[in-house]
Amino acid sequence: MPKLARENNYYSQYNSQIYDYRTYANRRDLYYRGLQEAKTPIKQKKKKSPLQIFISMLFLSFVFFCAMPFAFRNVTKAIFVPTPYKNVKVDMYSSAFPTADYISNTWFMGYRGFGYSQEGKDAQMVPLKENVNMPVLKQKLLELATLFPTIKPALYVWDYETGNYVDINADKLYPAASIIKVPVLVDVFRSIEEGQFSLTDKIPITEYYRTEGSGFLQFKGDRAYKIDDLARMMITHSDNSATNMLISKVGSMTDVNQSIRDWGLTGTHLSAWLPDLEGNNKTTAKDMAEILYNIDENEDLLTEESRTKIFSYMGHVKNDRLIKAGLGQGAVFLHKTGDIGTMLGDAGIVIAPNGRKYIVVILANRPHNDVAGKDFIVKASEVIYNYLVK
Repeated sequence: MPKLARENNYYSQYNSQIYDYRTYANRRDLYYRGLQEAKTPIKQKKKKSPLQIFISMLFLSFVFFCAMPFAFRNVTKAIFVPTPYKNVKVDMYSSAFPTADYISNTWFMGYRGFGYSQEGKDAQMVPLKENVNMPVLKQKLLELATLFPTIKPALYVWDYETGNYVDINADKLYPAASIIKVPVLVDVFRSIEEGQFSLTDKIPITEYYRTEGSGFLQFKGDRAYKIDDLARMMITHSDNSATNMLISKVGSMTDVNQSIRDWGLTGTHLSAWLPDLEGNNKTTAKDMAEILYNIDENEDLLTEESRTKIFSYMGHVKNDRLIKAGLGQGAVFLHKTGDIGTMLGDAGIVIAPNGRKYIVVILANRPHNDVAGKDFIVKASEVIYNYLVK
């Protein structure tokens, strides 16, 4: 404070003047700021109409699906992959995705792909209604497995009456061998129900379909066979030639794989013609159990007539040396076996004389043609039957 003001007792007056000046300055700034904002109107974003959104999406689709592929084929490849041989065409897609021609389940704009499976309410198959695990039975099976150290098993058991189950490596991928013929059979009957062909339609066998392995069709002369006969031979005699004919009839391996994805299964796929001695076709014990359950119970998947026909095939399988060999007398077994040397398996529905009913799938990886694989499956079947039925 100035000396003169302090001497004349102007202290309070001086402070009030400073306060008034600061208040005035703040008000002045607010005043001019308000004038500036009033002269600058706020820009409001205009909402796009549905037509504008549609045109934008159409333009982006054109760029993504037409312009970019054209530019890649005619500009990018010419710059980065030059060649003096203009007439030689390089399939860059096959080079980038070498397995797409034989491992695929979708077809889009001329290209094969591998799509995800349907889930939840969109899946055409309904999941098994699992209640509780059966620890006693599971322990018995695990103890049995220790007696066969060279066998690597996957098991799934599901009881119709209680919903109780046993799961041992049931979600692990295994070679499907001839068990893959079960989903092929289901796809055949769904195609029939959709009106694509009928059981009385005929397919001529040619050298293109004739193949080695199981089945006697490979030794027959050139003639046409009904779909009904081919389906029966595929299941009862595990005929590989008949299987390949039916796969071609429904479309291709891609069509079968697409159906499997639509059903909601994630672990099963068909990637090789039969016989698949290398084990490229895959499945899981849980997937196969769900297929069997839906054949039996899902009226939205197959008609009663189709289900009856399918079970008439599966009830007359010639190979009865695996799970069936461990069942009690009088038990009915609707099933399909598989054997490629390194994997032996069986999957089906057991109906005991007392009415007890359960699904059982046993897949066993083993040393090539090791008889221990068969012995394990028979013993495991016996343990399961005795626990659930007796």
